[in-house]
Amino acid sequence: MLTHQVAIPPQQTVLVPTGMTRDPVGHLPGHRKKEKMEAKADIALIGLAVMGQNLILNMDDHGYTVVAYNRSTDKVDHFLANEAKGTKVLGAHSIEEMVGLLKTPRRVMMLVKAGKPVDDFIEQLIPQLEAGDIIIDGGNSLFEDTNRRQKYVESKGLLYIGTGVSGGEEGARRGPSMMPGGSPAAWPFVKDIFQAVSAKVDGGVPCCDWVGQMGAGHYVKMVHNGIEYGDMQLICEAYNIMKTGLGMSADEMHDVFTEWNKGDLDSYLIEISRDILGTKDDDGSPLVDKILDTAGQKGTGKWTVINSQDLGIPITLMAEAVYSRCASALKDERVKAARKLKGPRPALSAIAANAEKKAAFIEDIKSALYASKIVSYAQGYMLMRAAAKEYKWTLNYGGIALMWRGGCIIRSQFLSNIKDAYDKQPELPNLMLDDFFRGEIKKAQKGWRKVVATAALRGIPVPAFSTALSFFDQYRSAVLPANLLQAQRDYFGAHTYERIDQPRGKFFHTNWTGKGGTTASSEYTV
Repeated sequence: MLTHQVAIPPQQTVLVPTGMTRDPVGHLPGHRKKEKMEAKADIALIGLAVMGQNLILNMDDHGYTVVAYNRSTDKVDHFLANEAKGTKVLGAHSIEEMVGLLKTPRRVMMLVKAGKPVDDFIEQLIPQLEAGDIIIDGGNSLFEDTNRRQKYVESKGLLYIGTGVSGGEEGARRGPSMMPGGSPAAWPFVKDIFQAVSAKVDGGVPCCDWVGQMGAGHYVKMVHNGIEYGDMQLICEAYNIMKTGLGMSADEMHDVFTEWNKGDLDSYLIEISRDILGTKDDDGSPLVDKILDTAGQKGTGKWTVINSQDLGIPITLMAEAVYSRCASALKDERVKAARKLKGPRPALSAIAANAEKKAAFIEDIKSALYASKIVSYAQGYMLMRAAAKEYKWTLNYGGIALMWRGGCIIRSQFLSNIKDAYDKQPELPNLMLDDFFRGEIKKAQKGWRKVVATAALRGIPVPAFSTALSFFDQYRSAVLPANLLQAQRDYFGAHTYERIDQPRGKFFHTNWTGKGGTTASSEYTV
């Protein structure tokens, strides 16, 4: 959509849709009439599940008046009488009432289930809003849906934002990481609210900034979630080696995670893993041992993997993390298979029996976790770079690392090093090529290889550790066996190949059997 610039007091310039002009005080057409109503609220929020309620209370803490609305209006009344009691939060029992309480330009944020519920609310909102009003989707929507919705909403004269919100219940209440994208003209009208309620790092810098147009915000959140899947799987593999291989108790592992959280692995997920391992059931036994080993997922990790295939980027660790959750869901089959499919005993008795060897191997596990984590983030940034090129976005990679430094599930000290790497070299092709991370992998590599090899010999599954190491070795290989693969493709399908003694882009076909013809199929890459 074409845009032009107009000045908005005080000294603020934003983009608004072409053909939309403001009156002398900066209002868009039709807004002054509704301003005479009881317009008290700065923003409305639809959806009173745990994230919605806590984000409303967070906004209230920062001095913003919020209208709360939920499709089941009894939830509105319950929220006002309980969690929001004593606050400035207003309640509405209809979309029309909610909109009537909003100052202009009206800002309406949805925190509802991704998919059809978002589209349904958009359809309900459009007739009640006026040119320049802003619809915000704060749920985990697929970025392609955000692309479609922005175009549709803008065609109605409105503005649209799709923002990732990460941090769970605690983050929503105390400060999440927020990743907004969509209509650039909308950002100045939500910036103060979003940055006020978001987490702060490095002396007050908000973990929220504009990501880019269309679905860029939701895309970055999707990649965040893919990395989250990888981080969680890596931690689980470290836990499993200590538990199954070394025979360590939950209390012993609690102590290990406590130490790990003080160094290079300092992060929210290590912190909560420490807490989980220290939590007891009512009978005094570790609660984690009572939890069934089947994991769920809501789809964002799967979306990341599917998109990586579309863009041709090998995010192998995230893919293994998704498939590991799928494998965990095969509980009944695995129980039967455990009785019939035999392999080595997983116990690392010789290591576990020697205190010095045990301590050294735990340090190796830490190295494997740290190095694999570097690979995971390197792959995530590879994917974002490819997406920026494909979808014509301008992404600030150091800024994204800063947004993830606080509030979100993958927040960690580690992200400061990523920010430094991209601040120093914005066009860095791969995180592993940065001097700092290259040095860290070099230090961790021996232990990493020992853990993967030991796990393989003892039959302890470490799919994420293994694929991270394999990718590292692939990436550092000047020559891979794809020459044979390409010859195979040419043999059975006449798909052609390039030669090392000829310029790139020049393709050849061989009549491998002497019975085929000289005609080759067209060369293309999906």
